[in-house]
Amino acid sequence: MNSKIKQQIKIPKKVENLLVKSGMKYELIEHRTVYTAFDKAATLKIKPGAIAKVLVVKADRELAMAVIGGDRNLDMGKLLKLTKAKKIDFAKEKNIGETFKGIDPGAIPPFEKLWDLKIFCDKKLLESPKIILSAGSYETSIKITPAAFKKSNPDMISNNFSLVRKKSPKKAKIKKDKIGIKINKKTKSRKTV
Repeated sequence: MNSKIKQQIKIPKKVENLLVKSGMKYELIEHRTVYTAFDKAATLKIKPGAIAKVLVVKADRELAMAVIGGDRNLDMGKLLKLTKAKKIDFAKEKNIGETFKGIDPGAIPPFEKLWDLKIFCDKKLLESPKIILSAGSYETSIKITPAAFKKSNPDMISNNFSLVRKKSPKKAKIKKDKIGIKINKKTKSRKTV
């Protein structure tokens, strides 16, 4: 698809202008409202590792974006070393709201030209043939190649700073026996009802 924005897909004007001016190849995707990388992956029927999850961090006094795959968790220790900061933490909602005006929280498009912030991208995400980025709203995304993503962020720093996301443990199944005692199948513990 060429880089023209479809008129029926609405994205924030700031993002639209950047995409038009950049000349990069991309595809806008409209989808149901999603708030998490896993929901977006399920909706678009793709692997979570191809979904870019943008985490806004505060390294010392400066905001920065850490971009990792949707199937990964951020390793703060590795990112701290990479940023060469003394202290790093997740940015407060207030800072995010003030910095990314007009953008749905949690749907931040990771383009350094839009925000004048450093971008750190995990190398694992760049291994995907296509990357799905948020386009500024919960209903739109941008499909882009890793090469185009790197080209659009020439000062982006890429390195390994994520961990494999651990699956959450399944809840133990509880059933009642004949005399009203709950039995936890995993632990075999009993509780009188």
